[in-house]
Amino acid sequence: MLLSLSSHNIIQYLQETGLCCSEDGAANKYELVKSSQHNLNLRVTLAGNQKLLVKQKHHIENNENPHVFFNEWLFHQLLQQFPVLGNISAFAPSILHFNEESSILVRNYLSEYSELNEFYGHNDIFPPEIATAIGTSLAELHRATFQQREYRDFMATAPEGQFRYNFYNPAQGVDSISPEIFGTVPTEALKFYLLYQRYESLESAIADLAYEWQPCCLTHNDLNLNNILIHSRWDQLDNCLIKLIDWEACSWGDPAVDLGSLIASYLGIWLSSLVVDSSIELEESLRLAMTPLEMLQPSLLALMRAYLNAFPMILEYRSDFIVRVIQFTGLALINQIQETIKYRKYFGNNDIYMLQIAKNLLTIPEQSVLSIFGVSESKIVKSSAIVHKFVQLEGEKKLVPVYYQKTRLRGFN
Repeated sequence: MLLSLSSHNIIQYLQETGLCCSEDGAANKYELVKSSQHNLNLRVTLAGNQKLLVKQKHHIENNENPHVFFNEWLFHQLLQQFPVLGNISAFAPSILHFNEESSILVRNYLSEYSELNEFYGHNDIFPPEIATAIGTSLAELHRATFQQREYRDFMATAPEGQFRYNFYNPAQGVDSISPEIFGTVPTEALKFYLLYQRYESLESAIADLAYEWQPCCLTHNDLNLNNILIHSRWDQLDNCLIKLIDWEACSWGDPAVDLGSLIASYLGIWLSSLVVDSSIELEESLRLAMTPLEMLQPSLLALMRAYLNAFPMILEYRSDFIVRVIQFTGLALINQIQETIKYRKYFGNNDIYMLQIAKNLLTIPEQSVLSIFGVSESKIVKSSAIVHKFVQLEGEKKLVPVYYQKTRLRGFN
């Protein structure tokens, strides 16, 4: 990394890149916004009240990708080079600047939007309309790029001086315990690895998932409630309710991964609200949750139905698609546990319960569909098939609009 951004040089850097004028001087302001474990995030307010988000990788460790923002920049270039993908641009923020050498990326700061996870936490409501908007947008991304070789080849572009032999398969299990783990993992967290290795069916299910992984479209690969922004006037707008951000991990992949990761993020709200005590059985703890699963199910079902209604072809490509989504949901929960152990050095009773739920999702996915969505797989598929048939009868030859209409308030023309 040649340049390290700080409060002392951020304005000067933006001036040198042409993103702000030196004449404005004192009118330009900056502030540190919530940074991730990996990135420095600075919000800069320029003269005229234009706001920018400047991101930089904190530091590069031995096992980390030094080209952390390259895929996000590549995704932006894909949208620029293929205007037919204009629909996707409506829910993906535009990139203004990329410095590969110093791992710096700049985009517009979306002032009217907030993280969906914060919205749910502050309001304690889960409107199905929001989940429907997410499902439809995600389906547009997958459908527009589905089996399109030119897009796949474009996303296979490697950073300068690097090679890409294939795309990363996210269906990975937990590494075996080695002596090195005792120096990096707290003692109580070792229980996770012991429990995981005790379940042979769990390891087998993940291995099967990895074997059957079939990349067929562009995927976000880090889709969670923190990476979805909701408009402050979401209940007044007809479109552009949401934005999907942080495309650092995007690549050619399996669409079930995106949906599974997102559903796991919703389930995290439920699982983090459990009443946990050594004297309470799992079933009782689930029943006493502060945010019961039943409160989330309308949104989960709306998400799945909206996705299938917008992309029914995926069921022809993979008849077991919903089951695979459930399995990837379980895998995402396991990944969440590993993230907690790695960065928070913690593994508690909530995580034990999460592991049990993840095991069920991976090993008995057919039964788990009913538990998660509140309806059977056949009813979800039947609903999608009815909508798909109706659309075909209305006019199979009608083209999908290339661009969204201009955002407008409901009730106004």
